[in-house]
Amino acid sequence: MISKKSQLVLLCLVIATGFSFKEKPVMHIGTAPSNTLTAVYENLDLAALGLSKKAYEFALSGYESLKSSGQLIQDHILSVVDFSLPSNQKRLFVIDLLKGELLFHTFVSHGKNSGKLIAKKFSNKASSFQSSIGFYTTGEPYQGKHGLSLRLIGKEKGINDKALQRGIVIHGADYAEEVVASRQGYLGRSLGCPAVPQSVHRELISTIQNGSCFFIYAPSSGYPKQSKLI
Repeated sequence: MISKKSQLVLLCLVIATGFSFKEKPVMHIGTAPSNTLTAVYENLDLAALGLSKKAYEFALSGYESLKSSGQLIQDHILSVVDFSLPSNQKRLFVIDLLKGELLFHTFVSHGKNSGKLIAKKFSNKASSFQSSIGFYTTGEPYQGKHGLSLRLIGKEKGINDKALQRGIVIHGADYAEEVVASRQGYLGRSLGCPAVPQSVHRELISTIQNGSCFFIYAPSSGYPKQSKLI
């Protein structure tokens, strides 16, 4: 039995420390407000790593559109390729929005007909050998001519919806390694695929496979008007 004096002391301590006996609500990604997700950009200091604020804002907008329409399974993972950066810089960012962690920050190639150092031209056409911008969801991994690869499903009609037919996939490539960029000033280029370093491709594919959001950004004046996801 606690005495009245002890009860009074305990009450004073509660008031002084601001302690509450109420349980804190658990925050799930499905109920996280937009400003919480926006804060991830500042919390991870992504600007200092080179990720454009506009690229992240677009990525978040499209991610939320895909999630609200039930098109994402791994709805805590957001991948952003920022083609406003040259290929000799790390421009692929894989973010765990639930934990607020940057899981990967690595190099990624663009299509050989999109440009040399910087990707400037984009296409949704077969045999264009150009990259396609916009939003994708990731499919299942498979063993192909490039080894372990990951299918990308283009979600934007007229922008990247021919990705499956074109064979646009994530795969590892020797020409996407940092040593290549250091030696010649730019990465080797693909036939349109976002190829990543062999040293990280297995772990990266395992992380983002099966229904996560993958966004390729470029500072195109026409894309925001054409896209229905941002």
